[in-house]
Amino acid sequence: MCLNLMGHLCLRSYQHSVPISITWQDDSGDDDEAATPADKSELHHTLKNLSLKLDDLSTCNDLIAKHGAALQRSLNELDGLKIPSESGEKLKAVNERATLFRITSNAMINACRDFLELAEIHSRKWQRALQYEQEQRVHLEETIEQLAKQHNSLERAFRGAPGRPANPSKSFSEGSLLTPKGEDSEEDEDTEYFDAMEDSTSFITVITEAKEDRKAEGSSGTSSVDWSSTDNVLDGASLVPKSSSKVKRRVRIPNKPNYSLNLWSIMKNCIGRELSRIPMPVNFNEPLSMLQRLTEDLEYHHLLDKAVHCTSSVEQMCLVAAFSVSSYSTTVHRIAKPFNPMLGETFELDRLDDMGLRSLCEQVSHHPPSAAHYVFSKHGWSLWQEITISSKFRGKYISIMPLGAIHLEFQASGNHYVWRKSTSTVHNIIVGKLWIDQSGDIEIVNHKTNDRCQLKFLPYSYFSKEPARKVTGVVSDSQGKAHYVLSGSWDEQMECSKVVHSSPSSPSSDGKQKTVYQTLSAKLLWKKYPLPENAENMYYFSELALTLNEHEEGVAPTDSRLRPDQRLMEKGRWDEANTEKQRLEEKQRLSRRRRLEACVPGSSCSSEEAEKEADTYTPLWFEKRLDPLTGEMACVYKGGYWEAKEKQDWHMCPNIF
Repeated sequence: MCLNLMGHLCLRSYQHSVPISITWQDDSGDDDEAATPADKSELHHTLKNLSLKLDDLSTCNDLIAKHGAALQRSLNELDGLKIPSESGEKLKAVNERATLFRITSNAMINACRDFLELAEIHSRKWQRALQYEQEQRVHLEETIEQLAKQHNSLERAFRGAPGRPANPSKSFSEGSLLTPKGEDSEEDEDTEYFDAMEDSTSFITVITEAKEDRKAEGSSGTSSVDWSSTDNVLDGASLVPKSSSKVKRRVRIPNKPNYSLNLWSIMKNCIGRELSRIPMPVNFNEPLSMLQRLTEDLEYHHLLDKAVHCTSSVEQMCLVAAFSVSSYSTTVHRIAKPFNPMLGETFELDRLDDMGLRSLCEQVSHHPPSAAHYVFSKHGWSLWQEITISSKFRGKYISIMPLGAIHLEFQASGNHYVWRKSTSTVHNIIVGKLWIDQSGDIEIVNHKTNDRCQLKFLPYSYFSKEPARKVTGVVSDSQGKAHYVLSGSWDEQMECSKVVHSSPSSPSSDGKQKTVYQTLSAKLLWKKYPLPENAENMYYFSELALTLNEHEEGVAPTDSRLRPDQRLMEKGRWDEANTEKQRLEEKQRLSRRRRLEACVPGSSCSSEEAEKEADTYTPLWFEKRLDPLTGEMACVYKGGYWEAKEKQDWHMCPNIF
């Protein structure tokens, strides 16, 4: 009977046992750190089963004590019977073993009793600590939300204060986080910078007449430049040649559905976390992937086509700088999140006929998310980059830091330019209208001539005298002599002014000194294209962006145009898109688990090595190489894609969709 009962208890214990595994889901399809409601339900179920196991253990203790005592009594009764001496010796040995069993059982019972008492005591402590933490978190959320509302009220009150000019059309909110070269700084992450008492620019520009220029050359104690060289290329830089393409491309997509969703209800659990690891419904996306957004940088490729014909490297630098700024012009209204590409996802832009270029992107890493990009232009230049997106939610705003170097090379001259992107900040996450700002410094270096361009993206501030979204810059040669001053805004246009004379200004009251540049009249380098009609209902896409997700024959099976959840979202079927997005993420998690199982602990690799191996991906069209100019490892195009497309041989492509 005892054995039957013990067997029943063990079977019951086995049936109630479940592994304590909490599944985390994210936008990218890998494990993460935020529990879903299903995870919390599973955790509650697990704790309930553990409680049942403790009850079973207590029952087993009682049974061992009860049946152990019965066994001892039975042996004592046998000892009192008259039995042969040989059997008596065996009975004595059995009695000794039973005594040892009873002593051991009593020790186990006492240990189990102590364990149960300790577990109950600590369980109550843990419950109290957990309850306290939950109450503190709720209190913190309420405090943050209340502070955000007060901040919004103060903003409105400040705008309506006497003596304050009417709201400028380009002004939104307070200054954004400013970090150099677009890189995140942990010690500065909660600091916001305001240029309240001084101008943000480090120089002063004075426009001079052409007749005065030659007089300036003869001035002593100052530096001047040879302004007599022709710059006909810059004269026509802003003129855009009409497309000669015979391919008719789409000019609209279905209107964005009007779905309401509370962003704060999702983001409040994600403060301080990596944005790519936050589970997001498609409601916060736009129907383009990050690879397609990266390709949008080529919208003003004609600036580089013009730069090919520059005979002066500093003039060419002006056009390269304008091109680098133009890549931000599409972001001013684009506060929606692009789709995180699946690992191995690609995107091609085959526009040799109308744009004169071919572009290829591939998602080469998932954590952190990283994309490699290569562009070849038949006009005589090539561009390549590997961009890793680092993004953090700070409670009131989101900081997006693109890390990695951008390379641009002109084949005829051999001029090789390298620069990095600035920091993007999305404001008013909690309350108010979402808006985006760019901030930070960008240095563009020509590694052949050592010419440099220092660009400064001024963060918006209530107290600054500068216009919103302003960009300033100076183009200098290898000797540090300024040749051009750049000015404009990253959402509208950029101009350049030739420097004919430079001198230091008089020290200000705080002892600071600025450089004064005398320049010729400004020439327009770049001007933003107007948005298509009805753009506000089409995610504020530009003409190029509207064509990026258009279906094309012959692309690789990993191309972003074939991603089903993104296609469903574009068609306005968001509920179906969310379901499909979950399927794709689960498929990607399964692929990672299979890679992990391929190198299990106990074999030649440790658990850490196995995890690292599971996150390692070998790109199809790019390969890691040491960048001799930056000293960093980066993915560069190794060839083969366009040949595979010509043959329509995609057997090597993974099935990611």
